[in-house]
Amino acid sequence: MTDRFQVGVIASTHGLQGEVNVFPTTEDPSRFKKLKQVVLHTQRGEELLLDVQSARFFKKFVIVKFKQFNNINEVEKFRGCELTIDRKDAIKLEDGEYYCADLIGLMIVDEDDNELGTLTEILQTGANDVYEMTRKDSEEKIYIPAIKDCVKKIDIEGRKIVIHVMDGLL
Repeated sequence: MTDRFQVGVIASTHGLQGEVNVFPTTEDPSRFKKLKQVVLHTQRGEELLLDVQSARFFKKFVIVKFKQFNNINEVEKFRGCELTIDRKDAIKLEDGEYYCADLIGLMIVDEDDNELGTLTEILQTGANDVYEMTRKDSEEKIYIPAIKDCVKKIDIEGRKIVIHVMDGLL
């Protein structure tokens, strides 16, 4: 399980006072209003703990002001850098909900416990999520609908997902 979750990526600067346009990668962008701190991962591999001073919304972006920066020149080098938070600051989950980051890399097996492949990506389609599985014996990608008829059990500790292989799936 991962200890950090990405909540956004800095797309560009905003104005002259050190604000940045953040493209949110979280399911609930309004969470930026409640965030107190984030970690900025720089292009050089540094991790900077930043205090969120304010957050407001404009089109598809969150305009964020960090207490540590007051000038456009201080933040323009952060374009393309990701922002993460600690697991303890993540949105609390309901029963049967999982963080996508915890599912990536899990082994996918059928109901007879035969290994089929590994979950490599989660596509959010609107109606339901779709799990991209890379087959065990090849690089072939299989797309599995994340619905109750197909996904029977998710075992985070056991690092596997049990699926019912529907007709035509494989």
